[in-house]
Amino acid sequence: MPQAGKDNSMAAMGSDTNLTPELAKLRDEIQGYARGFGLDFFETVFEMVDYDQINSLASLGGFPVRYPHWRFGMDYDQMSKGYEWGLQKIYEMVINTDPSYAYLMKSNSYVDQKIVMAHVYGHVDFFKNNYWFSKTNRKMLDQMANHAVRIRDYMDQYGQDRVETFIDRCLTLENLIDPYLPFTQGKSVTDKDPDPASSQETGKLRSDRSYMDKFINPPDFVEEQKKKAEEMAKRAKRHPSEPQKDVLAFLLQNAPLETWEQDVLSIVRDEAYYFAPQIQTKIMNEGWASYWHSKIMTEKALKDSEIIDFADSHAGTLVMQPGRVNPYKIGIELFRDIEDRWNRGKFGKEYDECDDMVAKARWDTKLGQGRQKIFEVRRVCNDVTFIDEYLTEEFVERFKLYTYAFNRRTNQYEIADRDFKKVKEKLLFSMTNRGQPMIYVMDGNFQNKGELLLWHKHQGLDLDVKYARESMRALSDIWRRPVNVETDVDGQKKVYTYAGGEFTERFV
Repeated sequence: MPQAGKDNSMAAMGSDTNLTPELAKLRDEIQGYARGFGLDFFETVFEMVDYDQINSLASLGGFPVRYPHWRFGMDYDQMSKGYEWGLQKIYEMVINTDPSYAYLMKSNSYVDQKIVMAHVYGHVDFFKNNYWFSKTNRKMLDQMANHAVRIRDYMDQYGQDRVETFIDRCLTLENLIDPYLPFTQGKSVTDKDPDPASSQETGKLRSDRSYMDKFINPPDFVEEQKKKAEEMAKRAKRHPSEPQKDVLAFLLQNAPLETWEQDVLSIVRDEAYYFAPQIQTKIMNEGWASYWHSKIMTEKALKDSEIIDFADSHAGTLVMQPGRVNPYKIGIELFRDIEDRWNRGKFGKEYDECDDMVAKARWDTKLGQGRQKIFEVRRVCNDVTFIDEYLTEEFVERFKLYTYAFNRRTNQYEIADRDFKKVKEKLLFSMTNRGQPMIYVMDGNFQNKGELLLWHKHQGLDLDVKYARESMRALSDIWRRPVNVETDVDGQKKVYTYAGGEFTERFV
């Protein structure tokens, strides 16, 4: 079982690695090919590890040092059993830091090591250049170690069980952040709106000519403005005055926490924001890395005697079962499709309005902008915008990306819908907010009782009552008072409440 704070792979922290001379030469060769194709990446340090070490590292999110918690041990146990039973195998791992650190399995074949190195350089290029990673802490390796030291100190001071129990509560809520917050310049959760009543107490428009007043401020208009001012005044009395998506930030600033509890919650929040871009770009990131390992291997690094081994490994990575989305497969094929379309000019008004399917299949304006376009896409998109902007009906049809449903009568998954819009909608739905409910803080003094009111913005995804109960219990423990969640069920407003260890629900 991994122990956070224990040196699982400290050799990776320096500039030297334990690569054999043969693999060090191979690394330099693959790096040269990657740069030759225009990839731009941080310095990348490779470290050789065995299956037990890589399982340990994977359970800690790729970092050699993390704070102690039972969840990491549970993840390690699951990965170890998966490897021993032949259900899974981790070929490589790379972390988003500067310099970047990548781990290679000692048991990999020579061809696999080639593929992995090329794949890693694709990932690191993505980390460095994709907009959604631009706000991440590139020194997170040191930060993780600092987090581990601080939490260990708290455990020594306040007791391991007490601190670990509080970490449990925080981890239950770690998804209640706003992944877009680092890219906005909006108000913080402590900002207050100005008092709307102070500017125009009567709701009238200002006029220097009294005889014009009845025309500028008719009674209906004045009454409407008064109602708006009253509503704004009510909102201004709320805290926050606007719905707040970063629930953890609101708790940090307003919950009655002890100093060490506030620090632990801030650690969990910081790490949640660090990992958020990896969730937002899973398809793109894996697709980009797969595109470049395939390009580097087939055009530069592959020897004739290695073709079959490469094909076998590559095919295993890209296999996709009906009803499941393989990010490697969708990502690489969509990047290839974009490159082909921009090379042949298969986009724009003229192409979209062409009704001749034969002509569209043969369409080629010799535009030659495919490589430039995929680098642009890599720079600006996340998975939602990637799929929304570039998934086409032809692509869905070619790769049979239909929606599937389980047929209990036949006991197997069957095609439920072939409609392009519905397929695209389902894909986007699974990626928006990571496929999780949208939760906002509405009021920190609900009903003037100091209770917390959250709002579930219903967009087709119902709350899972089981998970809602656990989340509300964790929130109540941190807030120290009852917690309420407002949602919609079949078009009717419903409020869940967790108070005094009891979970209740009522329609409003």
